[in-house]
Amino acid sequence: MKVKRFFAQTMAEALKQVSEQMGPDAVILSNRRVDGGVEIVTALDYDENMARQRLGNQAEEATNGSRLAEMQADQHRRLEDELSRSRDRIREVREKRASQGAGYSGPSFVAVQETVGGDFGDSVAEPQAPKDVYSDELAQMRAEISSLRDMMQGGRSQPDSVVSTNTAVQQRLAERLQEFGLGSELAGSISRRHKAGRLEDGWKQSLKMLCTGVRTSRMEWLDEGGAYALVGPTGSGKTTTIGKLAARYVLKHGSDSLALVTTDRYRVAAHEQLFVFGRILNVPVRVVDETHSLDDILDELSDRHLVLIDTAGLTSSDKGYQEQLAELARSHHNVKTHLVVSATSQPRIMKSVWHCYKMANLAGCVMTKIDEALTLGESLGFVMETGLPVAYYTDGQKIPEDLHHAEAVPLVRLAVDRLKTLQQQQAVAEGLKEHA
Repeated sequence: MKVKRFFAQTMAEALKQVSEQMGPDAVILSNRRVDGGVEIVTALDYDENMARQRLGNQAEEATNGSRLAEMQADQHRRLEDELSRSRDRIREVREKRASQGAGYSGPSFVAVQETVGGDFGDSVAEPQAPKDVYSDELAQMRAEISSLRDMMQGGRSQPDSVVSTNTAVQQRLAERLQEFGLGSELAGSISRRHKAGRLEDGWKQSLKMLCTGVRTSRMEWLDEGGAYALVGPTGSGKTTTIGKLAARYVLKHGSDSLALVTTDRYRVAAHEQLFVFGRILNVPVRVVDETHSLDDILDELSDRHLVLIDTAGLTSSDKGYQEQLAELARSHHNVKTHLVVSATSQPRIMKSVWHCYKMANLAGCVMTKIDEALTLGESLGFVMETGLPVAYYTDGQKIPEDLHHAEAVPLVRLAVDRLKTLQQQQAVAEGLKEHA
């Protein structure tokens, strides 16, 4: 796993550096404002299991994938700071040795670096210096570089023997949580927090933890107003969700203060469905293209209370992928970008989609096709691990009835009901088999 930090004056410039130096497969571990601009920490071949091994015991504090990525980024920052201090120390001692001359018979700096496994650039033969003058400096440098080695190696994950000591109740609770739809890692983490007691007590405690861990957006877009962009893969339900939002807004506030925008100029007739919504609702629809940039269009629509932006469902291998995300990121308008994720997707696909669109500065997500999913634990686990607040969820094709503002407790309750329904169906199927 290769981790690298980038600095730039704007987010668009930073994303351009990431694209040029790391390529389209780079994963954004963290981004933040710093003095003079922004900082992005990225990784290639990012693996959560490897990240947990490197963090060691500290990884237990990471309750979701987003927190784990931030911790990995923090560790990389500390590592770079330590490297910088060590380089400064090497430079200072080099200057002293250059001014005071020869006579040193101890190990060279190159030998020290090779001994502790440091990687500090080109190996240059060092002039010798008196041992009594530089022994302290060398000892300090050995300690500093040794600490770097420890940071790079990190801790090791818990052995299987530790996991196997979990109580039978914890094991059964973990199995129920996995049946609920959570991944094995998250289910095990939650179940281990139930130290003692009955299985049902642990189940109730776990559901409370889910209600706490699932973040939702208190803001209602239709009342708050602003510009909102929906991003995500093809078929996730972006355009249909925008239609539901637009229809509900028109019913509540009228059509005069609403506008629809699409950035999808990559596919033939890609925006026809959005134009249909616009004609039905009597709402203007604008298309971002070579002659009309996103900011130009948003400037023209500045008098509109709510602007909903549809985007093309592109993957990282598509030509317009970087262009579309950079367009959203560098906009001088406060565009709140939300990821649209289908509840029917596999957890690995959900995480992959999140990694693809993370660099768009996601403000939250919208869960779609809730009605088509057998269980909802996969969706809840996804938002817990990524830390994305859920703004809305949809559970059907009816416009605008099948759109709901997300709240944690009703979502978890809906997931429990879905599990009960699945268990009842399985029980009926098993009963039919026995009587066959």
